[in-house]
Amino acid sequence: MTLSLTFHGAVGTVTGSCFRIRTGDGDLLIDCGLFQGTKTVKELNYRPFPFKPSAVKAVLLTHAHIDHSGLLPKLVRQGFKGRVHTTAGTADLLAYMLPDSGYIQETEVERLNRRNRRRGRPAVEPIYTQADAQAAIRHLHAVDYGEWVKVLPGIRARFWQAGHILGSASVELEVTRGGTAETILFSGDLGPGGKSFHADAEGPPRPDWMVLETTYGNRERVEVGEAERQALLRDEVRAALVAGGPLLIPAFAVERTQELLYDLHRLFDRGEIPLVDVFLDSPLADSVTGVFRRHLADLGTGGDPFARPNLHRVRSAAESQKLNAIKGGAIIMAASGMCDAGRIRHHLKNHLWRPEATVLLVGYQAPGTLGHLLQQGAANVRIHGEEIAVRARIRSLDVYSGHADRSSLLAWVAARQGVKRGLFLVHGEEEARAGLRDALVRRGWDPALIRLPELDEVVDLTAAVPAQATAMAQDGPPRLEPEAVTAGRDWHNRYAAFLLDLHRALDAAPDDAAREALLRGMGDRLPQVEGRSSQ
Repeated sequence: MTLSLTFHGAVGTVTGSCFRIRTGDGDLLIDCGLFQGTKTVKELNYRPFPFKPSAVKAVLLTHAHIDHSGLLPKLVRQGFKGRVHTTAGTADLLAYMLPDSGYIQETEVERLNRRNRRRGRPAVEPIYTQADAQAAIRHLHAVDYGEWVKVLPGIRARFWQAGHILGSASVELEVTRGGTAETILFSGDLGPGGKSFHADAEGPPRPDWMVLETTYGNRERVEVGEAERQALLRDEVRAALVAGGPLLIPAFAVERTQELLYDLHRLFDRGEIPLVDVFLDSPLADSVTGVFRRHLADLGTGGDPFARPNLHRVRSAAESQKLNAIKGGAIIMAASGMCDAGRIRHHLKNHLWRPEATVLLVGYQAPGTLGHLLQQGAANVRIHGEEIAVRARIRSLDVYSGHADRSSLLAWVAARQGVKRGLFLVHGEEEARAGLRDALVRRGWDPALIRLPELDEVVDLTAAVPAQATAMAQDGPPRLEPEAVTAGRDWHNRYAAFLLDLHRALDAAPDDAAREALLRGMGDRLPQVEGRSSQ
């Protein structure tokens, strides 16, 4: 029986999760996620899949986050006919998340095409549309945790609690070849444990192969309980209100938003923060909060923390624009969490230059995203083509992360009692993957069992050798070289930074003659190309 594993995403980066199991009876995908980060990496979303969608017979989805699910509509659009097996919680979330993603693809491309028309450039098509997303939803098949489901001849799967977000799961594959069964365990994204809404991550013992996420593989976080977490949020809210401006919270629509609303609810009820207005300016986050309300019995919240008189749900764009008039004394939560899309960019454009405003980052910020630039202390950023000075207070609160840190990852692996044949480290930047590998080796793991795969690398799972020696020839050249995948900044980031630096240099020049000399000197270094403007 042919059995190989190809890594089509989430290697050297934390997005684009997509792993393909190839058998003689067809292909099987674990996740089909959208790439995020630098424009070079995100461009992969527009390229053809490196496999035939029609050859994929089934998909197993670990959870609803767009970097794991966001290319499902494209997969269906290009010929996938099978089922997408996932948990009920994930299916409920995707009913809102995929159409919202389709809407974002359409609106962002519409904005880009307006600029392209003015520049004389050809129009581009969205990755997929809202209609494509609705078609993908019809392929979802809800499966209970612990329930075995047959996905291909000789292959069955079951889902284990991952403790990351509502419905998140690790996926166990059992493959029977020649009367012998072996297992492949995909961790998915693992939660840190002790979350308000979920049980801790679980999993089966001693799989043959393991594919393990490493988002925080080289980092430790201070463990805090619910009371400590709420105290940290209380201090940030108080400080933001004292500063005099609004508190902007870039919102991850799933889980982080609901955890924040839960904690704010508790702080309001205890009188620990002033009873200010909270505006949830994200239709997706509002819809997802509705899913959480339907699952309150499973979440153990002791009531409904999502229904308060000072919580205002902002649905329309016109209502969102009215929030521009707010100059202080309020909390505005808007997507997206990495500030790469959505309404938060409009609020940042409106408030970043105000020293009295506060931006509170509450989740992982992928390299190359606007959130990461703010977190790294950028003095100026570009939003919708405009230069914006960053004078607002930029704060980070790492206690809301939905990812296990290094110690938690090591504990989860230890609870699995090791692996028989090989461990693949994925879903992490290079430093995180290498950090976790080194930590495992220090704990006695054989380095030959641990592999850090690259984009589109293929591994033969039938070879009778350790994982470190089983790399096969790829189906074709990698879509991106490893350095382009792992780079925290690409030429687009450097171009934007260069324009900001050039603007400052021109402003600082003593007179127009000096500005002319600066520009002419730079122009002399440019190559001669067709259509170049005269100097």
